[in-house]
Amino acid sequence: MEPDSFGAVPAGSPPLEALAVEPLLTSEFDADPGSVYGRLRRTYGPVAPIGLLGVPVWLVLDYREVLEVLRNESQWRRDIRYWRARAEGRLPPEWPLLAGYEVRQTMFMDDEEHRAARQTYHSALRPFQDSQTPQGWELRSAVVAYADELIAMLAAESGTTGYADLAAQYTRPLLLMVTTRLFGCPVELGDELVMDLWRMLDGGADAGPATGRALAAMTRLAAHRRARPGDDLTSYMLLADPGLSDEQLGRELFMNAVYLTDITGNMVCNTLLEVLRGNATVRRSLSAGLIGETVNRAALANTPVANMCFRFAARDVRLGNFWIRAGDVVSPSSAAAHQDLMAIGAPHLVDSTVSTRAHLGWGAGPHQCPSAARELAGTIVTTAVGRVFEHFSKVELTLPADQLPWRSGPVVRGLRLLPVRYELSGNGPARRPVPVRGGVVAEASRAPDGQMRGLLGALRKLMFGGRKGD
Repeated sequence: MEPDSFGAVPAGSPPLEALAVEPLLTSEFDADPGSVYGRLRRTYGPVAPIGLLGVPVWLVLDYREVLEVLRNESQWRRDIRYWRARAEGRLPPEWPLLAGYEVRQTMFMDDEEHRAARQTYHSALRPFQDSQTPQGWELRSAVVAYADELIAMLAAESGTTGYADLAAQYTRPLLLMVTTRLFGCPVELGDELVMDLWRMLDGGADAGPATGRALAAMTRLAAHRRARPGDDLTSYMLLADPGLSDEQLGRELFMNAVYLTDITGNMVCNTLLEVLRGNATVRRSLSAGLIGETVNRAALANTPVANMCFRFAARDVRLGNFWIRAGDVVSPSSAAAHQDLMAIGAPHLVDSTVSTRAHLGWGAGPHQCPSAARELAGTIVTTAVGRVFEHFSKVELTLPADQLPWRSGPVVRGLRLLPVRYELSGNGPARRPVPVRGGVVAEASRAPDGQMRGLLGALRKLMFGGRKGD
């Protein structure tokens, strides 16, 4: 930010609500968001005024400005109470995105409150971060076992050569199984919960009720684990902060479920797509055994969180070509920032391993994804992608890449489906035992608390009996 960027707004500088804004979420954006970001950048520069479901918002487009917003917590606040339009009652009634932002949890806190809540989460997740701890080893082994189980189910139901939707029949159920295990759910989370998280993130008319249902489910889980502690994230969060109420813990679990089931799932699918669509540099990384580098390159090309959570200006400030007033809302666009980075970066920069780590898939600044969570999510993604190319001798898209349907909502950039034609190598994967505490080994359908038997039955219906409306 320039030294003279703070100060009084010059006379005649129009406020955001007085500007003529074009809606972001259009059919053009659904088909090709990159072209929309490019046009906005050419018209307005690094920051553009846009309409988001009827509400004016500053969209931050260029990499440097996005980093400034993400890193400067004192200027760009996460607490929704800074939002002037909300405080003045100027938001449309039942605005779809408001329900999610009203859920007060770690992501929407600032300063010491945020640091304390983040430390609770980090402490609870630490046992699962290290692959050498029993909890970490068992969770990583379970991810491999679940992936192999799902691929084996494909072979059993559809044959060693056939067609599959790697979004609905592999990625989504895999993340559901991992979330169920990590959170210590006594029963499966169920497809309906995942759909409710989608509805909230996509900002549809039923986003509010969907948010309420998902929150209620997580609050019930918190109460269950308070009464019956286990070796799971929910119980460890209560151990790290016994003062958490069921409602507070439910809110934290709710947001973690969003990131684990939906955002991490998007990263899996987007990485698979970049390999399948013939991205040469991504394929070279995979062929060299650098799966982590493959994920980084895919995150640059198609980040799973296209437009990150709102920030609110703490005071008047110049950003790009505009003066942003205190209380204005800004949306940092990681997708647009990546587009900017790849456009200005010389080939020696963009093609280097170091540069791919500049992607914003995990965020940046004080609110970036905690290191323990980044490592765990990275392990899930690399394992999920690696098992596909370990077991499939041939896999190719059955639709042209530019005809695949996307969920291009105000936040996420995720595939609705990833249809492929596949051939399994050999007879496909063996069904691995899922590790459990105390040296006892159980098949995936007989995991602790009995949840896997019901979950796999539900997943078979989900995978082979048709999907609920996306």
